[in-house]
Amino acid sequence: MLKTSDFYYDLPEELIAQTPAEPRDSSRLLVYHRDRKEIEHKVFRDITQYLKAGDVLVVNRTKVLPARLYAKTQNGGSVEVLLLKRLNLDEWEVLVRPGKKCKIGVKLTVNSELSLEVTGITDSGERHVRFFYEGAFEDVLSRAGSMPLPPYIHEKLKDPSRYQTVYCRENGSAAAPTAGLHFTPQLLEQIKAMGVEIAEVLLHVGLGTFRPVKVDNVLEHKMHSEYYEVSSEAAELINRAKREGRRIVAVGTTSVRTLETVANENGMLMPCSGNTEIFIYPPYKFKCVDALITNFHLPESTLLMLVSALCSREEILAIYKTAVENRYRFFSFGDAMFIE
Repeated sequence: MLKTSDFYYDLPEELIAQTPAEPRDSSRLLVYHRDRKEIEHKVFRDITQYLKAGDVLVVNRTKVLPARLYAKTQNGGSVEVLLLKRLNLDEWEVLVRPGKKCKIGVKLTVNSELSLEVTGITDSGERHVRFFYEGAFEDVLSRAGSMPLPPYIHEKLKDPSRYQTVYCRENGSAAAPTAGLHFTPQLLEQIKAMGVEIAEVLLHVGLGTFRPVKVDNVLEHKMHSEYYEVSSEAAELINRAKREGRRIVAVGTTSVRTLETVANENGMLMPCSGNTEIFIYPPYKFKCVDALITNFHLPESTLLMLVSALCSREEILAIYKTAVENRYRFFSFGDAMFIE
């Protein structure tokens, strides 16, 4: 049995990054060569030394919504609401705290522009709510909401754009695809000039990526579904590279999950959209992805399980031990890793 505790490692709290690196591409980069089981210590902008002409870099163009709302009940009680997934024009799936104040039919007020009503409760405790507002929801949300930083970040973020990638375009995520935070426009131009192609996919990051694994047996964990899209342009670009034996380099676990959801057994993609609950853990045979740029993930998390599937659990835990010893910065605003 593959146990959740098999993916535990010890992390000193002071290594959890509280602020983003400045500039973005100055974060550190741990490079792991799977073929010869060797580690190199670099700076992120050195990624150009490991990418080569013909590679396809796959990025997730999702944009983080100001998805955290602070609301009041009719009795004056405080409730925190985190938007997870849009269900239709005015209805969303959300996470609420405290849940006991949010039974079906409860009305909450955010401000003079925005209010909501609880319309349903899922098996796992999320709420379905209907929002009431006038005008465009995105405009109202931009004024009412705040950036949903993870709970382990205690510093206030001075510039909200630092929790967005420089190529984000489509609103819909409750968290950033953080591996992409290291890229600057200049670095991307440099990468393109080397002959590396860039393909964009979309996966709106919801709770699934961060929900803790609460079961002992990994196989019993159920992922939260997240919306994805692969355009015909991206599919064509990636398929051509696969046919020609070129590398597909995913930026972040969200890009991996999108590609592996859509790819057939030969690694070929069809343009499509939908919801994915794909859960990747070892052993797993990757169909499309050849290499990965990623951050350092939480102990016992589904993300750590995913990166372990690229080599082995033992290798990843040994790499993480080296990263701790070398004082790398961990999690969302932390340093990066390239597994090739």
